[in-house]
Amino acid sequence: MGEHPKIACGVFGAVSLKKQPVFPYVYWGLRAQNHRGHQSHGFLTYLNGEFHVHRSLDLVPKIRASAIHEWFGRLPGHIGIGNVRYTTSGKTDEQSLIKGTQPAVASKNGLKLAISFNGNVVNAIQLKREINKHFPEFSYGSDAELICHKLLIGLAEGKSLEEAIKTCMEEIEGAFSVAGITGDGKFFAFKDPYGIRPLCAGHSPDGDVYAFSSESVGLDINGFHRDFELEPGEFVMVSEKGFERITLKKVHRAFCAFEFAYFARPDSIFNDKHVYEIREEFGRNLVREYPEVVKDADMVISMPETGDDAAFGVHEESGLRWERATRRHRYVTERAFILLEKERYATIDKKINILASKVKGKKIIVVDDSVVRGDTTKVTIEKLRRMGAKKVYLFVTFPRIIGPCFYGIDMATYSQLIGAKHAPEEIAKIIGADAVCYQSIDGLVKATGFRKEELCLGCLTGKYPTPLAQKIADEMKKRFLEGREEPGRLYEIPELFGEG
Repeated sequence: MGEHPKIACGVFGAVSLKKQPVFPYVYWGLRAQNHRGHQSHGFLTYLNGEFHVHRSLDLVPKIRASAIHEWFGRLPGHIGIGNVRYTTSGKTDEQSLIKGTQPAVASKNGLKLAISFNGNVVNAIQLKREINKHFPEFSYGSDAELICHKLLIGLAEGKSLEEAIKTCMEEIEGAFSVAGITGDGKFFAFKDPYGIRPLCAGHSPDGDVYAFSSESVGLDINGFHRDFELEPGEFVMVSEKGFERITLKKVHRAFCAFEFAYFARPDSIFNDKHVYEIREEFGRNLVREYPEVVKDADMVISMPETGDDAAFGVHEESGLRWERATRRHRYVTERAFILLEKERYATIDKKINILASKVKGKKIIVVDDSVVRGDTTKVTIEKLRRMGAKKVYLFVTFPRIIGPCFYGIDMATYSQLIGAKHAPEEIAKIIGADAVCYQSIDGLVKATGFRKEELCLGCLTGKYPTPLAQKIADEMKKRFLEGREEPGRLYEIPELFGEG
């Protein structure tokens, strides 16, 4: 409901074995994934040992026909990577956003490396100390730069690319899905040992182009076949033989459950299922879990567009009419979470148009994907009340969020989470709903097709897959319950790492 947290990034990379220009594939691969990051975008191509880079703030731009040759001239080469980004670490002023725009590049002793990264590093403070020993002038801009420099340190010490990546997997805690290019033209990708963030691989029908993409829609838009989702701890190289896969360090799968509820496009594929089918099942689950609410309701509406598929599932399972009485103003694109508090409410009110004549006098089930802070949810419910809704029941596909995320979602403190402080009944009173009905964790898990132990559910259960994240979460929860102020993102507090 306009309060959605930010995810870190979207990754795309491609190589043409016939050495044809690769920029168009990278461009369209990012355009298809621009939902994963609006703050900045970047492209990098490789030709004859040189990197060619374009980075800018805002959405991936439309390219006019008259400018195509200029773009090809600026970004030549048969290998390329790209990135769309939101910040989940570091500062968010304009200068910092520009500095943190990916792809990240590092060089040392004639060696060069470029990567595009999605995720978040938990032990970034410790990693910065190590990197500064090798690169005294290193100035942190993003976690991508940390990983890029960490990899380059390994290569400079004489390690093979495989060995350097394995060291990263062993010494970096967090979520990282990476596509990269070495200075001598090796094209590769890898995932952290838990496989927290998505990254899939595919190829063109003629077998010339091989690609990596955060979501399968990046492959679809280019007409590529989807071959596989990278496994946790897997390292993949592309050669004349195609994909060469090696598992370097797998702990266990802990795929981010929030991808299913909100982040991913509905036409993407995870676990061999289209995301929209999983969201429809979320809606059916809610009907089964809250039959008395369904019995009292007259109709279903959704908060477009991530609530639409679940609303269809509610409609199918319950027989209630899905009234398409909410529509998004497509070109009102301001993001609520980057606005001042006094501006946020007005913007939310403008982004969603609700048809008053359809809701007046009705008992309504409103379907949404998540509730984080709750403030913008409250604005929407207030609007429904003003329009004469008799009752408003909120169906939420993602279970109650009770803890922060350490792995690439910008909800990094307890204090910003309404679910960390309040039970569903209390949340209903705060936001003005007659009831807030969360899907159960077990229902969510079953719908995804994963086993419970294969998903990261840290923000729902307080049980995190990696040890440092668990330690920080436990310490800060204790402080939060004692009423002590949280000074910022938990993984950016120096004292938790023995500094400051």
